[in-house]
Order: sequence, then C-alpha cells, then structure tokens
Amino acid sequence: AKHMVTGYDHLLFLAGVIFFLYRLKDVALYVSLFALGHSLTLLIGVLGGIRVNPYAVDAVIGLSVVYKALDNLGAFTRVLGFQPNTKLAVWIFGLFHGLGLGTKLQDFSLSAEGLVPNILAFNVGVELGQVLGLSAILIAMGFWRRSAGFHQHAFAANLAVMTCGFILAGYQLVGYAIQ
Repeated sequence: AKHMVTGYDHLLFLAGVIFFLYRLKDVALYVSLFALGHSLTLLIGVLGGIRVNPYAVDAVIGLSVVYKALDNLGAFTRVLGFQPNTKLAVWIFGLFHGLGLGTKLQDFSLSAEGLVPNILAFNVGVELGQVLGLSAILIAMGFWRRSAGFHQHAFAANLAVMTCGFILAGYQLVGYAIQ
C-alpha cells in the first residue's frame, strides 16, 4: 500500500485518468482497468521472472502521464482527428506500470517458498494503497470541481501534469543513458 500512496508516478497517471470523470461508476471502471493491467504484469513479471530495464519502463510510465494529460486536453482529436480508445490505453499503461513494479520487486531476495501468496498479498496491498491515494485525490478534486475556477484552471493543471510526466520520463532516460 505504501508504494501506491507514495508512488507519485502512478498517482499522477490516475489523477489524469479521473480528471474529467464525474460518475463514481466511470472512476471505478477506469481504475479497475488500470488495476487489472497492473496486477497482471506484476504477477506474471515476478512469477515468470520477466525483467525489463527499469529505466526504460519508468520512462514509458512517465510518458503515460504525458499521454493522459494530452488526452485530457483533447490533443488527439485535434491533431489526429479521432479519439483513441481511452479504456484500452488505461489498461495498456496499467500493464507497463505493473511490469515496472514487478521488475523492481525482483531486485529483492524473494523466497520461492510462499511466493505466490506473498505476491498476491503484496498486490492486494498495492491496490488498497491505490484506493487510499485515489480517495484523497477524488475528495480534493470534488471540492475543486465545485469551484468557479475549475474549468478555467483545468488546462493549466493538465499542462502541469504533462510537465511532470516529461520530467519523470527525462529523468529515467538520463538514468538509462548513464547506467
């Protein structure tokens, strides 16, 4: 749970995902798609020993934040002339987020004895942490959305989210280059 509450890259992405979602049903659907993708590659990665370069996958995670901010700004419709499937994108980026975490977990000495229940328990903790982090974001956004300035500041907020995504990606690409 600590990973998700302090996992600013995951929380930034999910904040972007829920930015313009007003119905709890929609929030639950998108967060579930992310969690499904995240859980799948976390489990497959650790149990199957699938490793990727952590800098490369974390750069993709940073770019997922950029993608979601661009999506929120309507950039894809304006530039490409169509809206990519947002549900599919959230699920695919969930796969990358889980693969990154699965790769990092393999850096620890994990005993083969009890590995499956331990990884499942870890994953439940991650998802509970995600619910906690998102709850705080949803409460804050609920108050902000009721203010007169929400729509005026939504553009600037998504630019800030995008900037953070570029910084995260750039930081990881530098780490990849100098490793």
